[in-house]
Amino acid sequence: MPLSVIIIARNEEANISDCLKSVNFADEILVLDSGSTDKTVEIARSCGASVHVAQDWPGFGPQKNRVLALATGDWVLSLDADERVTPELRQEILTVISRPDAPMCFCIPRSSWFCGRFIGHSGWTPDYVDRLFKAGSARFSDDLVHEKLLHGGPATPLENPLLHYSHRSFSDVLLKIDRYSTAFSEQAFAQGRRASVLGAVGHGLWAFIRTYLLKAGFLDGEHGLTLAIASAEGSYYRHLKLWRLGQLEQR
Repeated sequence: MPLSVIIIARNEEANISDCLKSVNFADEILVLDSGSTDKTVEIARSCGASVHVAQDWPGFGPQKNRVLALATGDWVLSLDADERVTPELRQEILTVISRPDAPMCFCIPRSSWFCGRFIGHSGWTPDYVDRLFKAGSARFSDDLVHEKLLHGGPATPLENPLLHYSHRSFSDVLLKIDRYSTAFSEQAFAQGRRASVLGAVGHGLWAFIRTYLLKAGFLDGEHGLTLAIASAEGSYYRHLKLWRLGQLEQR
């Protein structure tokens, strides 16, 4: 079986159908659901995916390793439910994995959507992610959030982008800031890191400066400004929640 696609999901009924349809060329599509309360599982099965359900949530890295262990293909493509493979990327993937001398791992440029448009700067473009690899050559780190693909050497870049509909609305932005900041703070606290309120403010200000000025977010117009503010909020709350965990530890 040449290609397995692996996806983890939870309450992704708005995304999962388009994601799965974009990879209908794969020989195997595996979805690991972590207790969705919407129609994610039903939709995924109707699209032909092999759906498995895990009742617990160990974090992004361990969850991706779970679904990776189920893959039987010679090659593995890891996707998020809010990502889409374009026809051009599809052809490129099929071409490279058919080569007998293909590298073990490929990274894919990602074009990300933020509340109405794809972002061209702000540190979001180019955004290469390691996603296509030879089975048995890689695994994901055990990080609760911002997991990495661990493999033996540098990844070879593909040319055609993966579409990432990461933030469809400002409600999505706020939900992700809350979810990811909690996971970050818990992971950082377990690693022995601590924070202060003043430090949280400083991290937020630096995130805005880095995104809007150093990463040329101003070239993305009004969307670049709102993205820089959202980046500042995310950084602020990550470190504020880390500070709060330290306060609770001292009680």
